[in-house]
Amino acid sequence: MVFNTGAALLDAIVLAVVSRESQGTYGYKITQDVRQVLEVSESTLYPVLRRLQKDQCLEVYDMQFDGRNRRYYKVTDRGMAQLNLYCEEWKVYSKKISEIFEGGVTA
Repeated sequence: MVFNTGAALLDAIVLAVVSRESQGTYGYKITQDVRQVLEVSESTLYPVLRRLQKDQCLEVYDMQFDGRNRRYYKVTDRGMAQLNLYCEEWKVYSKKISEIFEGGVTA
C-alpha cells in the first residue's frame, strides 16, 4: 500500500483484530490477521501491542500451548471504548476522503 499508516490507525486495527476474540488472541495470530489487509512486520506490531497494554486498552496473560507459554492479548473495557471512538472517527474521515476523491467536495 502506498499510504502511510499512522500510529492511531495501527492502534485501531490491532484493537479491532483483538476484539473479535472474546478470550483474546496471541501475538503471531494478530500479526497474520493484520497482514491480510496491511503489510506490516512483527517488529512494527509488537510495540503497538505494548503501547496499548500500557494505555490499559489491552490486558495480557500467558497460556500453555504445546509445552510452552503463549502470550495472549485481550481488549479491556477501556480498549473497547477507544475502539468505538476510532470507528466513529474513521467513518467521518473516510467519508471526507472519499468525497474528495469522487469530486464531491469543492473549496
